[in-house]
Formats: sequence, structure tokens, C-alpha cells
Amino acid sequence: MHTLLVAANPDPRSLTHYVLGRLEAALQPGSVEIADLSEERFDPRFTPADRRAYHEGGNYPADVMAEHRRLERATDLVLVFPVYWWSMPALLKGWIDRVFVNGWAFEHSPASGLRPKLQNLTTHLLPIAGDDSGAYERHGYESALRTQIEHGIVDYCGSRRGSTAFIYESEQLSPETRVRSVDRAVRTISEAIHARLAK
Repeated sequence: MHTLLVAANPDPRSLTHYVLGRLEAALQPGSVEIADLSEERFDPRFTPADRRAYHEGGNYPADVMAEHRRLERATDLVLVFPVYWWSMPALLKGWIDRVFVNGWAFEHSPASGLRPKLQNLTTHLLPIAGDDSGAYERHGYESALRTQIEHGIVDYCGSRRGSTAFIYESEQLSPETRVRSVDRAVRTISEAIHARLAK
């Protein structure tokens, strides 16, 4: 069992990075790897080379192949990210656009249709939201975000759905409430991963 934590926040002092550290500690003594996309300067731009690789189902750029190797080592993937405009940051979306591609994450052709390829991976989500849970419920934001990522990406590629744990009101919480919210989210994700380890 090996867990890959993927984070997308340019500020190393952010709540995202605090949560990342707490989650890494909670998953010990298991095997854990962190992909800090901002620190690593991952290029999220979908280039003509990416477009060609998508259509050909191969000949991926070197940085994309490096991400494939990381993901192929993982049994669990956790996306830790701040919610921007009710979705994931552009950096994380670009990582998914470039890495979860035809020929690797799935195969699709007019003749054979869709064949998902990530059945050995379980994907967990830890979104960090600025607004409160009531706003997310009233406006359908949580449902929309879950549909976009869980169904539109995770299911499409054949990955198993893991746990999803939101941290709400991230910019308004008192220090004590923030710790409790982080504890709850980290516990939800880490317990789901440890439970898989115990099987």
C-alpha cells in the first residue's frame, strides 16, 4: 500500500499545507509520498504535444510520464486543495488534464468506446472551502463539485471512490475550531486508507 498526496497551493504556510502535513503524519507508518505541484513547478498548460499524445494514446511528454510512474506506485490518491470558484485550482485541473489521459487513465475510441484503466487506484478528496456547509448545501455546490470530480474524473477512469472530507469556513474559523475541522477531515481520510490496509 502506498499513498500519493497531491496538493495545489502556492503558499507553503497555507492551511492546505498544514492539512497535508497532518495527513502525512496520520498515515504513518504507511508508505506516503507528497506531490506539491506548486513547489515542483508542474506546468498545467495543455500543449500541442499533450494534444497529440491524447489522440495517439501514447508518446507522452516526459513530465507527464513521471507523474504516471508516481501514480502507478500508488494504491491511494488524495487530492488536497483549496476550493476556487466552487472547483479545484487551475494548477490541479491542469495536472488532471495532462496526466489522466487517453491511453493511460482510460482508452477511448469510436470503435470500442470507453475502457477505464485505473481500477487499482482509490481516490480520496479533501477540499478546503471558504464558505460554510449551509451555503454549499443551499446552492448545490458540494453536489456539483462531487459530481464533477467523483463522477466526471474518478469514475470515468475506473478508480474506486474513497472518502471525501470537506473543511468548511477555512478563512473564518477560530484557531480551536480550525484544529477540530482539520482533525475531523484528516481522521476521515486516514481511517479510510488504514481500513483498506487492514483488509
